[in-house]
Amino acid sequence: MSSNPGPDEHSSSTKDSSPGLGTVVREWGRIGCIGFGGPPTHIALLRALCVEKRKWLSEQEFEDAIAACNLLPGPASTQLAIFTAWRVRGRAGALVGGAAFIVPGLIVILALAALFLAGSPPAWVRGAGAGAGAAVAAVAVHAGVALVPAGWRRAATTSRVRWVLYVVAGGAAAATVGPWLVLVLLGCGAVELTVHRGGRGPALLAAPAKSLAAGVASAGVFLSVAWVALKVGALSYGGGFVIIPLMRTDAVDTYHWMTAGQFLNAVALGQITPGPVVQTVAVVGYAAAGLAGGVLASLVAFTPSFAFILFGARHFDRLRGNPNVRAFLDGAGPAAVGAILGSAVPLALDLTALWQYLVLAGAVVLLTVLRRGVVTTLLAAAATGTVLALIGVAVPA
Repeated sequence: MSSNPGPDEHSSSTKDSSPGLGTVVREWGRIGCIGFGGPPTHIALLRALCVEKRKWLSEQEFEDAIAACNLLPGPASTQLAIFTAWRVRGRAGALVGGAAFIVPGLIVILALAALFLAGSPPAWVRGAGAGAGAAVAAVAVHAGVALVPAGWRRAATTSRVRWVLYVVAGGAAAATVGPWLVLVLLGCGAVELTVHRGGRGPALLAAPAKSLAAGVASAGVFLSVAWVALKVGALSYGGGFVIIPLMRTDAVDTYHWMTAGQFLNAVALGQITPGPVVQTVAVVGYAAAGLAGGVLASLVAFTPSFAFILFGARHFDRLRGNPNVRAFLDGAGPAAVGAILGSAVPLALDLTALWQYLVLAGAVVLLTVLRRGVVTTLLAAAATGTVLALIGVAVPA
């Protein structure tokens, strides 16, 4: 990306001619339909399309795009999809390509939400949800552990002691004080920025989130859904699991839109459907206000990602090179890793049946010992729950 022209000024001889919007819709929509497995799958599919097959971007441009998107809050693989569409077809491409990437998964997850959140779903559906939900804590740990090596290597240039402290702070916050997790992430970033600047901290930290949330909560269910979704889309450093403790507190404890078991189902559905994992928020929105709530939640959650690309993509080189931005993320990043790991605690505590803990243990074995993928593990857990429900084992509501 360094010294790259804008999307309307392609300079590299490695690129094909600029594709039409129909091509963007078809190709990015295809990835949205088959992109099971989360960010690693999305990155691989986008690389195969944009670098290897069509040669719209060079290898270096693509790697720079990944790095730039990882500096932004929000779902990084979604932002990468939007950014690559922007690179090949400008702002119109970003809008239609991003939508094509997101919409297939949204349709699937809302259809599944209607099934799993029905007033009296059949026993096999409840069993599948309880089984898949039981494995979610293992998936969270697996996601967090996967981020540790890269973060540890980066910490060699700053301070590994502070890195560990940030991870511990994020994990403890996610496990115990879900509603305040965002402030902990911001605080860790501010501490590292202060260290980087020789003790001169940022002039402004965070707005009083509690009073803002209270004001939004009193304005009606749709504004409440929008507020929860905005936090998911704008504050999820490091991946969708970072925001799960906060989203769980809002959906289960504050607004009572869903039970703890239903929230576990929502997280599982976000993992097994194609497209961005952040689509979990659509299930929360559906539980709050039906189909309109689900669509609204998804729209609001992904709006920051589109805004970052549409209005900031041309400045990504400066963003990556800004030492203050880098220092802030050197603090917030490891805290986000800790938050992903810590999110497993409330997720595991939400389990109510002994057999669910056995499924959780089996999921750990599948992910860490047998090296199976997340989708395979969740489907196996769901199948186990279905079988147990069909033979008469009690299934949590």
